[in-house]
Amino acid sequence: MNELSTAPPGWPLRILQFPLIRLVLLGGGVYVLLGVKNGFAVKLAGSPWLALAALAGMALLAMLVYAGFVRFVERRPVSELSPRGLGRELGAGLLMGAGLYTLCVLVLMLLGGYRIEGLNPWHFMLPAAAMALGSGVFEELVFRGAVFRIAEEVFGSWAALLLSALLFGATHLHNAQATWTGAVFISVEAGLLLAAAYMVTRRLWMSMGFHMAWNFTQSGIFSGIVSGNDLPPGLVQATIQGPVLLTGGPFGLEASVIAFVVCTAAGVLLLRQAVRRGHVKPPFWQRPG
Repeated sequence: MNELSTAPPGWPLRILQFPLIRLVLLGGGVYVLLGVKNGFAVKLAGSPWLALAALAGMALLAMLVYAGFVRFVERRPVSELSPRGLGRELGAGLLMGAGLYTLCVLVLMLLGGYRIEGLNPWHFMLPAAAMALGSGVFEELVFRGAVFRIAEEVFGSWAALLLSALLFGATHLHNAQATWTGAVFISVEAGLLLAAAYMVTRRLWMSMGFHMAWNFTQSGIFSGIVSGNDLPPGLVQATIQGPVLLTGGPFGLEASVIAFVVCTAAGVLLLRQAVRRGHVKPPFWQRPG
């Protein structure tokens, strides 16, 4: 496993390295930071530039906390945050997230559910930039970096995908206008796609890029509701109306059949690529040795 040290760990470290303990400490620790980040975002809502700077600093802090835990508790290189794939994979994720959400809006426009009325000043996009940066980094560290990765070590890729997707969808039930349909749809469409992005590259940059770009495009550009959070309008002044099945209702377009089909299809394609690369891990009891 490319250990940083060949010396056997003492019993306190062996306890900390137990998968369930690591999951609670690492995933829970970053999740607590996520809550702190949300508090800062609320307090700084009236100062978008300051909010963006503060959330960028907190995102960096979260990555440092994650990296420190991996190096000093798990005793291995932090390969999932390796700078080697940063530019290419983050860029691919950003393009994919923005492109897929734009495709969903175009489909909704063709069906008569989305109409552009005008444009707001460009600075209307700033609150969404801060929100997207925070959610993209923190949630990927928790659900793909901690939950998926640690569960995969024990139970294999398929069980880890199911567990991380269910938890990811369930946490969205805490949002202001959350619905059970939205949580289920997010579990499938986003849980599958984001885990597959990690599996393809074995790094977090692509899933972070997709997550950030999807949320920013949704709120900052097309003025949509993000997972039940009704945020200030973005760049486009729009009227969204029609059946909940198409618009997603109070949860946003993520709870629509349009996003479900588009994102699930993209997730399946990425998952096939991960399988072809041999990046699917069996549970520990099926591994040789």
